[in-house]
Amino acid sequence: MRVSIIIPTMNEEASIGEVMDTINDSMKDFEGGYEVLVVDTNSKDRTREIARSKGAKIIDEPRRGYGRAYKTGFEKAEGEVIATLDADCTYPAEDIPGLVRILDTENLDFITCDRLSKLEKGVMSAKHRLGNWILKVTTNILFSMRIKDSQSGMWIFRRSILEKINLTSDGMPLSEEIKIEAWKKELRAREIPVIYRMRKGEAKLQSWNDGWRNLKFLFRKRFKRKIRD
Repeated sequence: MRVSIIIPTMNEEASIGEVMDTINDSMKDFEGGYEVLVVDTNSKDRTREIARSKGAKIIDEPRRGYGRAYKTGFEKAEGEVIATLDADCTYPAEDIPGLVRILDTENLDFITCDRLSKLEKGVMSAKHRLGNWILKVTTNILFSMRIKDSQSGMWIFRRSILEKINLTSDGMPLSEEIKIEAWKKELRAREIPVIYRMRKGEAKLQSWNDGWRNLKFLFRKRFKRKIRD
């Protein structure tokens, strides 16, 4: 298996079908094969049914947490390369084949996608822009990085790097932690801008609470304090 695409879900029936259609259309001629793992946290709607009907493997993960869902998906993935997406149509699933080619041709270990350089109009409020800016600047200062989007949830990386990095977060901070680990361990990493679209379905993000947790996590990780999400 060449590529495993991991998507965490919780009540995403409004969008998961479109995401799966885009993946299947863009990956249909992809050499080496692919799988889609939908890691679902107790959806009460038709998310699982729709995803399964379009070829996804459903992984039950009753434990809440964005990071927990991804770590469970990483454990189950069979592909040499892992790609991640949200289930709400915000990230361009159609870019996955091209990003995997970049990973190969440039001999990279890890790619993170920058949402902020190509935001579609009206996608992100001023409050969210400010929050992302604060988290990006804090990440760059604390960890001596130069990254434009510390919170992006679309990554393409070689599964083998999971043995080299230490992912401790079970919550939203995993999005920043995986980038920090990639840069800290001096993996061959690159940030690539992608289009970021208006989400479909109900938002799960709790802006202030999640932002504050992410900020606290950065300081705790930097100064080696016990991390709690």
